Amino acid sequence: MRITNLALILVMSIASGPLMAETTAGQIRKAAVAFLQAFATEQAGQGYTVTFEPGAIDSRLALAECAAPLEVQFSGDPWKTTSPSLLVACEGERPWRMFVTASLSIKGPALVAARPLTRGERITEALLMSHSVEVNASRRGVITDPRQAVGMEVRRSVNAGSLITPDILSAPDAVARGDHVIITARSGNFSVRSRGKALASASIGEQVLVENLRSSRTIKANVVGPGQVEIPM
Repeated sequence: MRITNLALILVMSIASGPLMAETTAGQIRKAAVAFLQAFATEQAGQGYTVTFEPGAIDSRLALAECAAPLEVQFSGDPWKTTSPSLLVACEGERPWRMFVTASLSIKGPALVAARPLTRGERITEALLMSHSVEVNASRRGVITDPRQAVGMEVRRSVNAGSLITPDILSAPDAVARGDHVIITARSGNFSVRSRGKALASASIGEQVLVENLRSSRTIKANVVGPGQVEIPM
């Protein structure tokens, strides 16, 4: 009887086949480290120093074997957080996805105020200086190119040495209320110009109400430059 039972167990074992291969926590961590290292190397070429450490992964984790190399990418913007999440995915016959946290520090040059700035002040190159900071510690982003800040206006007071972030800058008005403007009505390569008066203030890219001085009609136009507005024909 015991021999019969043993034979049955052996038959069932053979029929079930070998155990399925698994993707281990160690393999997932290795893929995450390789991805972060590649990111660090890429940014080093741009003048940034990147340090990182993948978060802990449960050693008991076992997912389906992946025939293809694991794919890793940031699930958000790594330039705006020091704790980004990585999406690790297998796109094989038995696909799966999981998130891995990481600690990430990106240090490099960014623009700071060379002296205290007051609200409404127009930015010049003399008011800016470059300083090494932890770029991704600012959720509001940073500005690294002076051309993105010069000519802009300060929306609120800024202390000397403070980061220049996009949210504290605004484009100056290209058209002020009461200004005389040139209205261009355009259709393809054909255009007609007339004079008008702005009924509000607006910056380039915004819309503004304009009174056509010839017809006395009020129209809505797009601001395309200082004293210049445009409408479609």
